[in-house]
Amino acid sequence: MSGLVEIREKRNLTQKELAERSGISIRTIQRIEAGTAPKGFTLKTLAEALSVSEEELLGTKKRSRAFDKKALQMINLSSLLFFIPFGNIFFPLLLIKIKKQQNAIAKQLVNIQILWTVSMIVVVGISPFWVRWVGASRQLSLQLLLIFCLLNLFIILRNAVALAKHDRLYFRLNFSFL
Repeated sequence: MSGLVEIREKRNLTQKELAERSGISIRTIQRIEAGTAPKGFTLKTLAEALSVSEEELLGTKKRSRAFDKKALQMINLSSLLFFIPFGNIFFPLLLIKIKKQQNAIAKQLVNIQILWTVSMIVVVGISPFWVRWVGASRQLSLQLLLIFCLLNLFIILRNAVALAKHDRLYFRLNFSFL
C-alpha cells in the first residue's frame, strides 16, 4: 500500500477531500497512490495538506505507530462525561496524553466535542432571546439542552460503532480546532 494511501486513510480523507484540501487533482493523487512518487510542488503541497513531513509521505521516514483501537474507543466514550462542564473535551484530551494517541482520529474526536460544546452554548444562550422575540415556550432552553445532549450521545455511539467495525469515524470534521 502506498504511503499516501495509509496517511490519507488515517486522516479519514477520501481522494476527493484530499484533492480539495491540497489543490492537487484527483487524477494525480490516484497516480501517486498507484505507485508514482510525488516530486517538487506536489510532494510539498500534499505533505502540508496532510500535516506530515515530505520524508514521511515518501516513506523514507518511519511513520508514527498505528492507532490503538481500544484507546480510541476509550477516548471516544470518555466524551460521555458531557454533563460535567467541558468534561467532554478535557477527559478525552487527558486520555490522549496518557494513552499517547497523537493521531488524526483522536484529534477528530476532540474536535467534534469542541464543535458540539460551542454550538450548544450558542444555541442555548440565544434561546432566552428567542423566547422573548417569538414568544416561544419558556421551556425552550431546557428542551434545546436535552436535544443537544441526545444528539451528542448519538454521535459518540455512532462513532464507537464505526471505530469498532471500520477503524474510522462515522462523523468527522473537515477542519480542526487543534
